[in-house]
Amino acid sequence: MRNSGDKVVAEPIVFFGSGPVAAASLELLANSFNIETVVTKPRPLHHRGAVPVVIAAEKLALPIITTADKSELSTKIAEANFKSRVAVLIDFGIIVKQDVIDTFPFGIINSHFSLLPEWRGADPITFAILSGQHRTGISLMLLVEPLDEGPLLAQVPYDMAPAETTPSLTEALIELSYKSLCEILPLYLSGSAVPAPQEAVTIASSPEPIYSRKLTKEDGVLDFNKPAAIIEREIRAYLEWPKSHATIAGKDIVVTAAHVVATDSVNKVGTVFTLNKELLIQTGDGVLVVDSLKPAGKPEMRAAAFVAGYGRNL
Repeated sequence: MRNSGDKVVAEPIVFFGSGPVAAASLELLANSFNIETVVTKPRPLHHRGAVPVVIAAEKLALPIITTADKSELSTKIAEANFKSRVAVLIDFGIIVKQDVIDTFPFGIINSHFSLLPEWRGADPITFAILSGQHRTGISLMLLVEPLDEGPLLAQVPYDMAPAETTPSLTEALIELSYKSLCEILPLYLSGSAVPAPQEAVTIASSPEPIYSRKLTKEDGVLDFNKPAAIIEREIRAYLEWPKSHATIAGKDIVVTAAHVVATDSVNKVGTVFTLNKELLIQTGDGVLVVDSLKPAGKPEMRAAAFVAGYGRNL
């Protein structure tokens, strides 16, 4: 870890971010960059939960500007009179207008957690897992008003583990983003790293854009008509939210881990059965073996423990 006198970039930067990914990124970046100000969303009215970036910035004793929407953002940035020539944006959640971008002579660098133009949009990490792809990464992009269409400064790939979950992949990409910013931002400010159009330089499997979206609670309801392989990816992708919900043995449960087995089973789709103390579900294609689950109001448990306690109801 670097001390305050050993920064990658001596000149200040402004940090834009709001969510948990932004908070974790801010704590890392503060080790290596002089952060002039943190720009984030305010605590919503009647909100009792944590405000991750505010908490992180206060812990680091950094100045904070809060803004609730793009118009207020433009007003507050115009009044700020920053010394910083460049800003970094991660997990911000507010549209940034051109006047804000133009505040900084070197613009705003957005660290996006996919290999753009793959998975533009709100949730690239989850959709990388849902898609079944084996490689993702991070993209350092100069922010423009159209969503995730800015020119690239750098891309760094990341090979996904077979059992990758959204929390594990998020943690890995936060670290990869931090290391990449430490390397690329000084090169960009010195003129050694030059932005280029996404379609010309991307290392994604295709230069054609594909898009993610915001998830809903309904996404977490397991549909056993789907193939088992797709359901297993959903369980890993939705582990944090919206979680993978089903009703088994008359109990509302969340499946937290599962795997797929090849079988000649001819059970009706949705049939729940046991074999050698394992909990199995017939899907539209293949059988899903539940490894662990969390019954409503109970702690997470191995599926064998659930079978021992509730198997008579199957």
